[in-house]
Amino acid sequence: MSKFSIARISLMLAAIGLNAVPALMTGAHAQDAKPAAAAPAAQTVRPEMYKLVETNLIKDLLAKKDYAQVESRLKQAEALGNLNPFEALVINRMKIALGSATRNEAMTRQGLEAVIATGTLQPAEEADFQLVLGNQDYTTKNYAKSIERYKRYMQLSPTPEKGRSMLVRSYYLNNDFESARKELLATVQESEKSGKAIEEEDLKLLYSSAAKLKDWPTYTGALEKLVLIAPNDDYWTDLLSRGIVGKKTFSDRLRLDFYRLEDTALKVLAPEEYTEMAELALIGGFPTEAKNVVDEGFAAGVLGTGSNTGKHKQLRDKANKNAAEDAKTIGNGEASAAKMKNGVGLVNLGYAYVTMGQFDKGIGFIEQGIAKGGVKLDEAKLKLGTAYAKAGRKDDAIKTFESLKGDDGVSDLAKYWVLLLKSPTSAQVAAPKTAAN
Repeated sequence: MSKFSIARISLMLAAIGLNAVPALMTGAHAQDAKPAAAAPAAQTVRPEMYKLVETNLIKDLLAKKDYAQVESRLKQAEALGNLNPFEALVINRMKIALGSATRNEAMTRQGLEAVIATGTLQPAEEADFQLVLGNQDYTTKNYAKSIERYKRYMQLSPTPEKGRSMLVRSYYLNNDFESARKELLATVQESEKSGKAIEEEDLKLLYSSAAKLKDWPTYTGALEKLVLIAPNDDYWTDLLSRGIVGKKTFSDRLRLDFYRLEDTALKVLAPEEYTEMAELALIGGFPTEAKNVVDEGFAAGVLGTGSNTGKHKQLRDKANKNAAEDAKTIGNGEASAAKMKNGVGLVNLGYAYVTMGQFDKGIGFIEQGIAKGGVKLDEAKLKLGTAYAKAGRKDDAIKTFESLKGDDGVSDLAKYWVLLLKSPTSAQVAAPKTAAN
């Protein structure tokens, strides 16, 4: 969590220090003034006090960093006793300025609280004072008190949104996750409505608060927004796990399709994910895809190391052999696929060509297979959308994915393909990952 440093608080105090002190008027001056311009008696200081704390004099001493002289004058002024409300106000404002200049948080706080207690501040001015006190409470981990201060700031300030960020963090650190979630959801909704960018830190706090409350829909929703503004492997792994395979409705026959999405979204997979994806690709009749996946794992330094090095090399040899054979014979399967009563053969043949980088040819066969019919339409379209994405045909891919409605994991896969294609890293979808030689 970010914290307000003393230096930052001092900068904030600069705006509410001596510049906010009213021009001092002695009682004698008030009596000499014309009736129409006369200040109320409560807005005067005694001549003997005026000599000690005249505004320009104090400003000059502060500018010279003669802090000891300022403190001495304030103590002498207080020692006069029987201070009227205005005199107390002036002295406490000057304590704020001195405390800010000397980084004396106790003095600053005393002055701020005393000035607020007078009830003489305009709402916007009190809001600034409350914000400074709230930040001090936050830095000292008095989160319950900082919550009070930030809420008061938001009530009084013409720009209440400036206090929400620290209010949320105070709620979170005070273990009030429900309030944090409520405020963060409001922040996200307002940002989306206004078109303002959502802060990554706010979304991280939102999904963390949701996790504490076991509010998984909100948790997943926050992750979905995070991968759009700050995609990384951790966010994607968590999102795909919870949003697809973690659901009870997910069908395991879509496992290879899941890995295709995950492998595209993430920079690097776990060793067991590379091997399982390659094995599933071999079983499914896509040996070139298996070869590409294994090569990717070796190039990333994930496969070919550790206790399973031998198994990894065996898998690579098998994938390489089958891929080489398939490259020689794939053309022979075109006629038989075309003769089939349904389009299953054409769809699979087409996707095999896609794995070989022959996108136009592969997409053409998939489209023919779908048009022929007799296929599991959503799953065939899932392959078509993936092929479009790999070919760099982003708009066609999104249109295809958005048409999928299956409730066994197909629509979830399609949803996150669309999210990936709309993310800042969408260019990586069509770009092949580096493979080992």
